This record gives sequence, C-alpha cells and structure tokens, in this order.
Amino acid sequence: MNINEKLQHDDEAEMTDARRFRSLVGGLIYLTHTRLDIAFPVGIISKFMQHPSKVHYGAAKRVLHYIAGTMEYGIWYSKSSNFKLYGFTDSDWAGSLDDRRSISANVFTLGSGAITWSSKKQAIVALSTSEAEYAAATSAVCQAIWL
Repeated sequence: MNINEKLQHDDEAEMTDARRFRSLVGGLIYLTHTRLDIAFPVGIISKFMQHPSKVHYGAAKRVLHYIAGTMEYGIWYSKSSNFKLYGFTDSDWAGSLDDRRSISANVFTLGSGAITWSSKKQAIVALSTSEAEYAAATSAVCQAIWL
C-alpha cells in the first residue's frame, strides 16, 4: 500500500464491481498464508468487501503489483544452530479512520524463519500511542507464552 494512505468506507469515490473485488481479496487472503509481508495491507483492504470503491480496488491492485515484483520472496527454513524464539510487535495508533481503533501486529521467528504472525484490529479504542503499544505488547506476550 502507499505510505500513509488511509482507506475509509465513505471515500466518495465511484463504486466498483463487488464480486470481482471479493474474488481478488479472497486470493490475496489465501496468499497471506505464505507471504507474511502482505498480511497488513490485505487485512486493511478486506474491510471493504461489502461496498468497495475504485480507491479500494486500486489499493488491492497495488498489492498484486507488489507480489508480481517479489515472486522470489518467501519464508526460507534452513538448518540453524541458533534455535531461539524471537518476537517483534508494533501498533498503528488510531489507524482506522472509520472507528479510530488501532491495529496490532506481531511476528515470531524460531531458528531461520517466521513461524507465526498476526495483524488485527485492537478490541479497544486506545487514547494514546502508549496505550496502543501496551495492548499490542500484551497480545504478543500472550502469543509468546502459548508458543
């Protein structure tokens, strides 16, 4: 997606073919199982499945262009003597313009490759960046304990 592009439901743009948009987004969701680098933009785009506009369709096509240019990317698991669990987390404070909720994201690696990742909207409306970061960290710690 474009940097700092914020998509919203009521963007006053012309509507596009919803069936074609849902088919495209469904394929992108399928790709997120092996391409964690597109999990965040696909999550954002998938919020507009009911009433997609041309702006939303353009954002989905940009993800396809990115995939076409990075076909050789993927997760590579190799033999590693450094078999430690590492986790990374971040949040996007008030990233949704429609309801002002934040988005939490995390990724965990074990050895040489990512084993689990997540990007989802927080259940609370954070009043500050610190609160959004604490909510994201709490979610990541729960995942780390489970792992």
